Amino acid sequence: MTRRRRIGCMLLVAFSAGGWVAAAQPAELSRDEIRQFLLTAEVIASKRTERGTTRPWRLTLSDGTREHDAQFQAVDRDEGPRRFGDRYERNFIDSYRYNIAAYRLAELVGLQEMMPVTVERTWDGHTGSLTWWIDDVMFNEELRLLERRWPEDMQRWSAQMSRMLLFAELVQDTDRNQTNVVYTRDWTLHMIDFSRAFRMESTLERPGDLARVDRALLARLEDLTKDAIERHTDPYLTGREIDAVLDRRDAIVDHFARLIEAKGRDAVLYE
Repeated sequence: MTRRRRIGCMLLVAFSAGGWVAAAQPAELSRDEIRQFLLTAEVIASKRTERGTTRPWRLTLSDGTREHDAQFQAVDRDEGPRRFGDRYERNFIDSYRYNIAAYRLAELVGLQEMMPVTVERTWDGHTGSLTWWIDDVMFNEELRLLERRWPEDMQRWSAQMSRMLLFAELVQDTDRNQTNVVYTRDWTLHMIDFSRAFRMESTLERPGDLARVDRALLARLEDLTKDAIERHTDPYLTGREIDAVLDRRDAIVDHFARLIEAKGRDAVLYE
């Protein structure tokens, strides 16, 4: 059983029952202010992290009055066909641009609060994604499972997991593993690292993980247009990548339409 499959199985149980991280902005800053800080603040310190295969950089930025850290990831590899266990990819890409595209697509469907503000920036001669770094991380999903920690509000946790699993299908993120799911101390879930997202397949990878859906999120998915994605993610996604997103959107909407028909709206939709 894969890590992502275990997450999906636990989500179904929860619904039946009722390092580093880049994440949401602190209360005193708006997302637009964070975006401007990431784009313009001076880099005053840097350190290579040990996290992941690409070992991104942790940068300390200052605008003269405020200092804060951010993650810089400049990976941009197109390696052609590759096999990962029983999964075959016709064109394996690992790219910083998908971190930016994922954040911008999350804005379009109303999930930006579950993701870090991410921009493109050039540092030390390299162009990459620069992502806000949050300080009050409690643990990632891997450590949560190891320590067998559960929130008091299981309904909120389940709703967050449901949104994450849906978004992972929408962008076809093949690396939505337990270390890329993190919690702040208020048990808010944050999705990080999408450099291996936006694959070209039009079908869903794990439709069985999609058991319930946020009513407002489903409506935003239904209203999503190619023009809106093109305008909001330009220049980080190709036309074919956008078409694949829309194909998976259609598959997600159809999947939930069938579930609603079989189980009823109250069993599938939540606020």
